[in-house]
Amino acid sequence: MHLHILGICGTFMGGIAAIAREAGHQVTGSDKDVYPPMSTQLEQLGIGLMQGYAPAHLQPAPDVVVVGNVVSRGNAAIEHVLDAGLRYTSGPQWLAENVLRGRHVLAVAGTHGKTTTSSMLAWILEHAGLQPGFLIGGIPANFGVSARLGAGKHFVVEADEYDTAFFDKRAKFVHYGPRTAVLNNLEFDHADIYDNLAAIERQFHHLVRTVPGQGRILSNAREPALQRVLSRGVWSEVQTFDGDGDWQARLLSPDGSAFEVHFRGANCGTVRWSLVGQHNVANALAAIAAAQHAGVEPATACVGLGEFRNVKRRLELRGSVRDIRVYDDFAHHPTAITTTLAGVRARAPQRRLLAVLEPRSNTMKLGVHQRELAESLQGADLAFLFQPEQLSWDFAAAMSPLGSRAQIFTAVDALVSAVAATAKAGDEIVVMSNGGFGGVHDKLLAALAVGAC
Repeated sequence: MHLHILGICGTFMGGIAAIAREAGHQVTGSDKDVYPPMSTQLEQLGIGLMQGYAPAHLQPAPDVVVVGNVVSRGNAAIEHVLDAGLRYTSGPQWLAENVLRGRHVLAVAGTHGKTTTSSMLAWILEHAGLQPGFLIGGIPANFGVSARLGAGKHFVVEADEYDTAFFDKRAKFVHYGPRTAVLNNLEFDHADIYDNLAAIERQFHHLVRTVPGQGRILSNAREPALQRVLSRGVWSEVQTFDGDGDWQARLLSPDGSAFEVHFRGANCGTVRWSLVGQHNVANALAAIAAAQHAGVEPATACVGLGEFRNVKRRLELRGSVRDIRVYDDFAHHPTAITTTLAGVRARAPQRRLLAVLEPRSNTMKLGVHQRELAESLQGADLAFLFQPEQLSWDFAAAMSPLGSRAQIFTAVDALVSAVAATAKAGDEIVVMSNGGFGGVHDKLLAALAVGAC
């Protein structure tokens, strides 16, 4: 079968392309911006990529057009699909009908930590010999790819609450039918499609409604929004983690690099790993609990996590110059920014911490979290902030609580120069953005290297 994917260079749709190719289908795709690293990965799989959304890309007609949620009515390719009467579907629906049916699906949902927790869970199942399939919104270092079909019966999917496609405004995760559902946390996000937190809670309850009676829901005990979701009705076994939940951690190291795992008071094993931060400890509890529902003993899961190598762009060390370490992190929500900085501070309490931030998400650009943003950066000694064009709120006013600790820039090169001029041996620099940020990481490392000469 020939699939043509619109929006193929997005992480999710690129994963769909890779799985379809692995399943033996002919796959082509179009995107507004075709560029590495996703373009390189797809081309290596023998997938034909086309720049833009020209109707000519759909001639001769493919058997099915898989539509990403980045394209909408008015898009030339979409208009051709509809006018020509071509068969089309969404990525989540194609995945559900062609890959997930008949498998034990483990879905990881939540505002934060979906990618990391999904990666942990997939690796635990792999370490246990279960050969899972997976589709994750990042690249786990243990696998080197974001998606694979898998030879086993289990499939791990990062379950996003964003809408599905221009013709299907339900959350993506309602398509997956999980037997094991992780509800990692829940805060207001995606202000471009949801009016308030209650609207997102409603979508999460739609997910809860799809879990079978013999399934299991794992919910973060610290999250009142998730408690409200479950209070609407639940028809499956529920276990809780973190806080005063069924699954708890007892820290053996203040930075979270070592901890015991307890289930309802019983010690199940010890994790000693390279990750830090209370948020990652909570992610680990969720992954261990989900893996236990798939038949993996917690002690085995703990050993597996000792070999977990994290995900690209999750506090990824990009380089070190003059004992100045530069990290890349995907944090773009105030809570994620807070926990990321706290994790670095716990691991290196004696080193100065410099935060470099691009408020790039749609929600951030709309100003939804402007009041919380300065507070989230309080854990840094200094903050270097990039102000995007056409920001709809007063960035300088929102950052004023940070006083002289914050500097604002409208050009990446100027920001890089300021950070390089300020940094000194022993500093930790954490760059946070959910985009490419103008190649700031490499530019910063280069500027620091020049300063060392």
